[in-house]
Amino acid sequence: MPRIQRSFTLSTLALAVLAASGQVYAATATVPVSCKLIGADRLFDGNEVQFNKSVLVVGDKVKAVGDYASLSGQCATRYNLGDATIMPGFIESHAHVTFQNVSKDKILEHGITTVQDTGGPLLPPQGGNGSLRLLSTGPILQAQGGYPLNVFTPDDTGGGYDKVGLAIAANATESQVRAVVQNLAAGGASAIKIALETGGEAGAPWMMSHGHGEVPAAPWPILSQQQVAWIVSEAHNQGKRVLAHVGENSGLEIAYAAGVDMLAHMPCAAVDANLLHSAVHDGMEFTSTIDTLASCGDGLYQNAHVVGHVYQEHAGEGLAFPLVYGSEIAHDNVPWGINGEELHLMLHLGSGDAIDFGDVLNVLRSATSAAAARLATGIPGLGTLSPNAPADLIAVKGNALERFKLLEYPDMVMSGGKLVVNKFSPTR
Repeated sequence: MPRIQRSFTLSTLALAVLAASGQVYAATATVPVSCKLIGADRLFDGNEVQFNKSVLVVGDKVKAVGDYASLSGQCATRYNLGDATIMPGFIESHAHVTFQNVSKDKILEHGITTVQDTGGPLLPPQGGNGSLRLLSTGPILQAQGGYPLNVFTPDDTGGGYDKVGLAIAANATESQVRAVVQNLAAGGASAIKIALETGGEAGAPWMMSHGHGEVPAAPWPILSQQQVAWIVSEAHNQGKRVLAHVGENSGLEIAYAAGVDMLAHMPCAAVDANLLHSAVHDGMEFTSTIDTLASCGDGLYQNAHVVGHVYQEHAGEGLAFPLVYGSEIAHDNVPWGINGEELHLMLHLGSGDAIDFGDVLNVLRSATSAAAARLATGIPGLGTLSPNAPADLIAVKGNALERFKLLEYPDMVMSGGKLVVNKFSPTR
């Protein structure tokens, strides 16, 4: 047989085989495309809940969400999970994975597909295709002699772009401060994190020994109002948000006046309720970390209640839900994966006087689509199950809309179309 004719015959045969298996999506396809169809009784797409729907994954992307029957002819690898819940992989907005050397594989296996590392070495974005997607803010910007280097590295001259913190001198000029932000942005920082931590809050983890000797006496020096304003201005010029570590009132005052976008924690000590009300009303947001800081006690919960009530009061005016899910992965007192208790606390403390299903959706969005929007990664559809979104998803047996605890032990985890955990059998 002539070579050209033989080649044509083999190609034609290959296409016929692929078509029979349901893996050809266009007449021009010449190679198999990996696909998976996954259906369940409940599917949260990152924004809304859909019932008896399926997600079709082709390669590393979501191709479609729809009825199982209508999509089943497009893929031979099918999972009909039944009484189960499918969701986008969770996004952890406040972690210390690199600094604390926590296993990325363990985090991924427990349902977190994207993390934002806050504090620690500045790293370019990485992972996302069968491995944990890791984004980095780089080191925490702080005043000379202040937190975090005064706790983790008592000689804070050791700070730098590869350390937990980077100290800014009290006499640093505007151009010097802006240059630090520019360097972080150029190195791939997902956001700019600063410390406005004066210390002294009862029960705060940073007031406890970290194995580096005695915790320095408070108050600790913090960045000036002018320095924070320069940081915020330059960060916004670079398309980056600013996160501030704030534990009490004076730090909140500086952050609010300078236009900081988000507090990296719910403040540990009770802050002025009127100031907090104004900050929330004007759009300041909060990474939750409520479970992590539970030892702070009543002040923490009081602040969270205020935030929740302000949201309920002004949601009708278009105010966005101000809490973004974050559990501070790497701390020993929280799971190194999805934290069901954090979700539970966000729901009950951030929902005002009454809880309805809309509040449940707010909490789930805060760990998926809303978290992705605030990271501004430029990855279309991150945190959702929508066409062309990254195929990052989790599934659990049972109704995770009613019981968040189920999410801590996912029965299926997919990253970039690759199954990392799978306790389900394909449908025959």
